[in-house]
Amino acid sequence: MGPGIGDESVFKAEHEDEPRVEAVLGFEPTYAVNISAGCNRGIDHVATALLTAAVVDVLGGVVKAELMEGQEAVVAGFPGVLGVTDDGFPMVLGTAEFLRAWVAQPGFRLVK
Repeated sequence: MGPGIGDESVFKAEHEDEPRVEAVLGFEPTYAVNISAGCNRGIDHVATALLTAAVVDVLGGVVKAELMEGQEAVVAGFPGVLGVTDDGFPMVLGTAEFLRAWVAQPGFRLVK
């Protein structure tokens, strides 16, 4: 995601029901790469998160991860957190470093 890259109208249309992230990032994202998996076991969650961090390392960009209720306070102090939004459902925006720090926490789980 970067300023002036891609067609902003397409990104806006695809993400119109999600929280606005410009205030956190300082720019309007224009494209997204989504990584999702049917995670059941803890290892599935960890593998998906680490794969996502590796993709961010290669492509650049920002991690957007939905949070379970109450997790905002947990992740807020992690390195690489760019911001937390909550316009109906909480999510964190961060770097690959953030994602790796979160994965290292006991009981780490992604939102299904």
